[in-house]
Amino acid sequence: MRKGLLAVLCAAAAGCSTQGQVNPDVMQIATTPLTCTSKPQCDVWWQRAQTWVSGHSKYKIEAATDTLIQTAGPDGGKRALAYQITRTANPDGTATIGFAAHCDGAMGCKPNPWEAGADFKEYVRGVANSAPQSGDDVKPTAHPDVSQGQSIPSTNGEAVTQ
Repeated sequence: MRKGLLAVLCAAAAGCSTQGQVNPDVMQIATTPLTCTSKPQCDVWWQRAQTWVSGHSKYKIEAATDTLIQTAGPDGGKRALAYQITRTANPDGTATIGFAAHCDGAMGCKPNPWEAGADFKEYVRGVANSAPQSGDDVKPTAHPDVSQGQSIPSTNGEAVTQ
């Protein structure tokens, strides 16, 4: 009986399963900085960033400027990710595009923020083969780190910035 109760508690907490593990290849893509090297490249990448957010967010875009793309949300108790994308000029003339995703779901976010971040970065770089899908799920939470330009989701479902 104790083992059964422990299994139920672990499943409820989602801390005892391997479900929270992230593929190392996905982690590598998600944590690699997204840095454009010229104004024309940065402008194209910024447009792709807005296209990706429009196609993947369950929330409406509330702000879209030259340095910020931000959606509404997250709504209380919802697993869908809300996004905050930043564009920060670097001293060497390049710019870094930061990715942050947040949810408010007690059971974690859907899709996983690491996977969402990796997909976002591949799409912005032009590596992804397909356009965003508005029905795509979004995963665990992420928080922006303006100084690093990255929000990275944690493995325990907490917010993270890549």
